[in-house]
Amino acid sequence: MEQEITLNVNGIDYLVKVEPRRTLVEVLREHLGLMGTKVSCNEGECGACTVLIDGRPAASCLVLAIDVQQKEIMTIEGMSAGEKLDPIQEAFLKHGAIQCGFCTPGMVMSTKALLDENPQPTALEVRQAISGNLCRCTGYQQIVDSVLAVSQKAAGNS
Repeated sequence: MEQEITLNVNGIDYLVKVEPRRTLVEVLREHLGLMGTKVSCNEGECGACTVLIDGRPAASCLVLAIDVQQKEIMTIEGMSAGEKLDPIQEAFLKHGAIQCGFCTPGMVMSTKALLDENPQPTALEVRQAISGNLCRCTGYQQIVDSVLAVSQKAAGNS
């Protein structure tokens, strides 16, 4: 039986009717049309579905939508301001961290969480922060370079 819930996604409150067993990634994609969050393993292992819940990265395939009412959810769509990309997204483009693009939304969200908590991470801290996100294309070095570049730019060391 469906229940009416309110989700705050990217600063907007959405009233949706969902079955209590529906995961957040399903509701984001199927009910809200936010297709940037990817579905892959449905086991919380790959990081493709990573979103921020109250500023912390979470595998949205493991979270029931009904359990995140009263929380702030941010998806990849919430990163840009219209056509203007976030500096993290710009750095990923500039440094070749996007190849097939499937892991990119989750990587960007994990990066945002890291930089919000630690604006000047080391390469090791970057690798630890993205360790829950699998990428088959880049070999990760371009991703690490992107994160460090945006970190240095924010510090004024560009």
